[in-house]
Amino acid sequence: MSIDRMVMAFAGSFILISLALAHWHSPYWLWFTAFVGANLFQAAFTGFCPLAIILKKLGVKPGCAF
Repeated sequence: MSIDRMVMAFAGSFILISLALAHWHSPYWLWFTAFVGANLFQAAFTGFCPLAIILKKLGVKPGCAF
């Protein structure tokens, strides 16, 4: 799996998990959802993604998203 796909999978998982936690635990988990969304938004314009850097250092192969 490429870095791009892993970033999308992580972001989607974190958003779904934080929404579930907001529903069943505390609405403050929505702040985490907002953080993930803001990070995705800034990465679209700047190209800087901390998770992609971490995955690259762990040896995940770069590649096309599709």
